[in-house]
Amino acid sequence: MTGIIPSGNTRLFPVVGDPIAQVRSPAAITGLFADRQQDAVVVPMHVSACDLSHLFRALHSVHNTGGILVTVPHKQAAFTLCTTATDRAVFVEAANVVRRTEEGWHGDNTDGLGYLDGIEAEGFSVADRKCLLVGCGGAGSAIALEIMRRSAAVLAIHDIDVARRDTVVAKLEQQFPGRVRRGSADPTGYDLVANATPLGMRPHDPLPIDVAKLESWQFVACVITKPEMPPLIEEARRRGCRTMTGAGMFDAQAVTLVDFLLSRPTQRELHLKSG
Repeated sequence: MTGIIPSGNTRLFPVVGDPIAQVRSPAAITGLFADRQQDAVVVPMHVSACDLSHLFRALHSVHNTGGILVTVPHKQAAFTLCTTATDRAVFVEAANVVRRTEEGWHGDNTDGLGYLDGIEAEGFSVADRKCLLVGCGGAGSAIALEIMRRSAAVLAIHDIDVARRDTVVAKLEQQFPGRVRRGSADPTGYDLVANATPLGMRPHDPLPIDVAKLESWQFVACVITKPEMPPLIEEARRRGCRTMTGAGMFDAQAVTLVDFLLSRPTQRELHLKSG
């Protein structure tokens, strides 16, 4: 990444979260802006939930703020602060990125795109496969939708919040009848085992699935970026599984985030259009 020298023309793209120390976007996304000859920087902002709406209002008054990246635990709240949103964000009722418009904030949720693009970068496709997803919060719901949009045969969803799980299963069932069901922490028989919970970020977290039942032919993916080697991925690799870490998801998603913030179509949208 070339050095960034801020000027009076520099556009600001804050990333907001609580905590914020784990985010990789300030360096990574700023670097991608530089690669595109954009005078823009991403800056971290540690913001509590009670202050998020105040911050969004204030940042919209800053005319050189181009958009906001949103991480845990603010994605659902950020969606409620959007004036308009993509169909992905509307489905999951959460936004991980918003773009400034004259009318307000326009939101999207690219978590599903990043997760599935990262998996595909490792040579695995969910098409016609049986998938288990653990966790269906803001990121998990987006991942669930994208798994089904990429033609998975079956998706089982497990979440300790039973009401949330049932809500997501019911919404997906309307679009993909007969292919979505309730799951458990047992990964037996699934081609893809996908973790979308934060379990593994803290040293003494339990594992999100029963890893003793993993087999070497399964693919295991995880959203966690810190630690770089999540405990689930470590256990999966020990059993011979192919894997994707949260870093793989982030790297795949970073270009999509920049495209959205710059009002450009994503690479996947261009590919589908040309196909």
